[in-house]
Amino acid sequence: MTHQKHTKLAKPAGGQWGRTELAILGAPCGEIKKLVAEITQSLANAWEIAYVDADHNAPKSEQWNALHHGAIEQLTNKISHYEILQASGKPHFFNDDDLVLVNGNHFKAASQIAWVHPDKSLAKKLTKLSNVELIILEDKVAEIPSFLADYLGAKVIPILKRSETEAIINFIKSKLEVNIPVLNGLVLIGGQSTRMNKDKSQLIYHDGIPQYEYMAGILDGLCENVYISVRDEEQAKKHERPTITDKFVGLGPYGGILSALQYNPNAAWMVVAVDLPYLDETTLGQLKAKRNIHKMATCFIDPKNEFPEPLITIWEPRAYPVLLNFLAKGYSCPRKALINSAVEIIYDRDVKSMTNVNTPEEYELMNQQAHD
Repeated sequence: MTHQKHTKLAKPAGGQWGRTELAILGAPCGEIKKLVAEITQSLANAWEIAYVDADHNAPKSEQWNALHHGAIEQLTNKISHYEILQASGKPHFFNDDDLVLVNGNHFKAASQIAWVHPDKSLAKKLTKLSNVELIILEDKVAEIPSFLADYLGAKVIPILKRSETEAIINFIKSKLEVNIPVLNGLVLIGGQSTRMNKDKSQLIYHDGIPQYEYMAGILDGLCENVYISVRDEEQAKKHERPTITDKFVGLGPYGGILSALQYNPNAAWMVVAVDLPYLDETTLGQLKAKRNIHKMATCFIDPKNEFPEPLITIWEPRAYPVLLNFLAKGYSCPRKALINSAVEIIYDRDVKSMTNVNTPEEYELMNQQAHD
């Protein structure tokens, strides 16, 4: 058996800059900036965009920056230092961005647009072309040079003229839409149920079905895949459905959420607690309909205290580093993370559906009301 030195973990999509990053290379840097401005101005109303560039020889009087065109962040290598520009203060640089555009003449990115331009050759930049998704031909260029065609081989890559700006923007827009994270479901049942004195996930509220299975059944109709969040392998063996065992132990729901994000850091997770017998498809359907993929999470306001409710929430992939950062600072409260982060909050909600049942008395009262 081969020795494995390090634990294998699922890796987030993207590269060194962001989940969706795209380098543009082959044209003069001024032309790349012009195209970046056009892309950003067109997409900034719907998507959060950042730009990465280098400024090695530009005159000090040059005031161009991507923020003037709708980007939310820009990083520039100034040789002696890096300059970071932000439209608003954000503790996690690039984490909130849907797209990071990169000047590929200076930096690598996971995917590339190869720009065939008469004033600058791609011949010396072929090693940066690891995953070309689009080729732009400057209008006066008739065809792809043979050295580039030979390097790319048989791969079929769309080709657009530089003057086809709208088509270039639509290509990038389509890429962003395809990269919207899939939505998975997670039923949290890993608690000890100490106040109830019995396993809350096995309580019967609906048609003789254990509550964990009832909640998973609702999520089946809303999510791509549904998992049961359990505290250990012993609990996992009791369930036929796919389970995710806590890897962040002793942290309660916070550990369950983090364990799901570690299991698949490229999915968004609709997380629900198992002790919500009134929670129904209508409320969770509203949560899905109001989902904001540009925020860390989408959640309701808890009617009991008017704070965000973390256990009826969609957590996006960008929540993973944020939650890890809170944990590193000694916080393991998912509500605190929501309060102190950029989240989409839903104020119009069915209060009854958010009522939880934690004690035998509350359980008995609910059963009485159900039969009255």
